Amino acid sequence: MQKVKKQAKFHIKTGDTVKVISGDDKGKTGVVLSIDTAKRRAFVEGLNMITKHVKPTASKPEGGIEKKEASINLSNLMLVDPKTGEATRTGRKLGENGKLVRYSKKTGEVING
Repeated sequence: MQKVKKQAKFHIKTGDTVKVISGDDKGKTGVVLSIDTAKRRAFVEGLNMITKHVKPTASKPEGGIEKKEASINLSNLMLVDPKTGEATRTGRKLGENGKLVRYSKKTGEVING
């Protein structure tokens, strides 16, 4: 019998607004572009920018230097409550339709998404 590995559930999702709670970009907020579930890291728009040197290719013949987002560990991100605009911890509870929904621990409001 084969073991099935369960998909991890995270406190943030793609499209959420998050606040960085530690690191060089501490205190800044941004929107989550994508999440790497295997490495438990997220790419946040405009945060943790790195400089990448790009070789010339057929599609980009001049090459050059690009600025792009690097990943941030999920433990360094906190969800921003859409109602108050402050960082909040999240919890899970059963919603009206019987599915788990995320809610803000500060306000108790259900977070869409």
